[in-house]
Amino acid sequence: MVKTLDITNEQCPMTFVKTKVALHELSQDDILEVLLSAGEPLENVPHAVRESGYKVLSVEQAEGNIYKMTVTCL
Repeated sequence: MVKTLDITNEQCPMTFVKTKVALHELSQDDILEVLLSAGEPLENVPHAVRESGYKVLSVEQAEGNIYKMTVTCL
């Protein structure tokens, strides 16, 4: 199942807090798509997700300053 989380209106550290909560709700085969803003969230959230033991499948520009990060469990 693919789940989507939009954190484009959040500021650090809430960007990662909300992402981590969503990651804990994933089942083994689920995928989480996280919409995040350029700048600090784009720099910090993918790194923090990897450090937490999840696999970042991709980070790509969605539109303008919004990016989509795709994550799954290891």
